Amino acid sequence: MPILEAIVLGIIQGLTEFLPISSTAHLALVPWLVTKLGLANWSDPGLTFDVALHGGTLLAILVYFWRTWIQILRAAFGGKVVRFSETSDSQRNLTPQEERSERRLLWYMIAATIPAGLAGALLEKRIETSFRSPLLMASMLIIVAIVMWLAERASRFQKPLPQINFGDAMTVGVLQAFAVVPGVSRSGITIAGGLFRNLTREAAARFSFLLSTPIIAGAALLKLHHVMKEGLPPGMATPFLVGIVVSAVVGYATIAWFIRYLGTKTLTVFIAYRIVFGLLVLCLGYFAGFSG
Repeated sequence: MPILEAIVLGIIQGLTEFLPISSTAHLALVPWLVTKLGLANWSDPGLTFDVALHGGTLLAILVYFWRTWIQILRAAFGGKVVRFSETSDSQRNLTPQEERSERRLLWYMIAATIPAGLAGALLEKRIETSFRSPLLMASMLIIVAIVMWLAERASRFQKPLPQINFGDAMTVGVLQAFAVVPGVSRSGITIAGGLFRNLTREAAARFSFLLSTPIIAGAALLKLHHVMKEGLPPGMATPFLVGIVVSAVVGYATIAWFIRYLGTKTLTVFIAYRIVFGLLVLCLGYFAGFSG
C-alpha cells in the first residue's frame, strides 16, 4: 500500500468516524474515485488496514475521554461522584438525582451496547458483502439525514450527560445497532437518538462517543484476531503504523472540535452534506457502475 493512500485513508477515518457523515461510505468511495479519475491505482485497503484505522480511532476516543471513563468506573463501583470534567458545566454541583444517574451510567452503557453487539455478530458477513451496495449506502446517507433533521426539530435540548436515564441509553443503544449498515453513521444515528430524548447536542455527542468505545474496540479486536491468524502481509508494516497514528491524531482533533462546535451550532451543515453526498453516490453508482 502506498504511504500516501495510508495517510489519506487515516485522515478520512479520523474525520468520518466521529462526524455524523458515515466513515464506511467514505472509505468505500474514495479509493474507487481516485482510481477512476486516474490519480492513482488504489485498491480496497483490506482487513489488515481496517484494523489499523479502527485501532487509531479507538486510541483517540480513549485518550480524549480517559478522565470521564475513570469517573464513570469510580462512580459505578461506589467511589466518589463528580461532574464529568470535560463538560462545559463542570463547575456546577451535581444534584442528588444526577449523582444516582452517574452511578448507574456504566450499567446503562453495558445494556445499551448489547443491541449493536448482537447486530454486528449476526450480520457480520452481510456487512462486508451485500450491505456495501452503493444504492444502500446512498439511501442510508439521505434517510439518516432526514432523521437527524427531525431530531433537531423535535428536541428540547434539556438534559446534560449526568441526567441520562435507562430509557435514554437504550434508545441510543438500539439505534446504534442500525449503524452496521454502511451509510447510516454510528455518530449520526446515535446523536439523533440522544436529541429525540431531549439531550443537549453536546451531551448527545459525548454519550454517542462513549457508547461507541466498546463497539469500536470489539470490531478492532475481532479483525485483529483474523489478521493475526494470517500474519501481516509483506510491505504492510509501515502503512499499518501510519494508519494508526494518522487516524488517532485526526480522530482526537475531530472529537475535540466537534464537541465544541455542538456547544453553539446545529447539525444542519452535516445534514446537508449527507444529502449531497448521498446523491453523489447514487450518480456515481448509476453512471459509472460503482460496486464498492
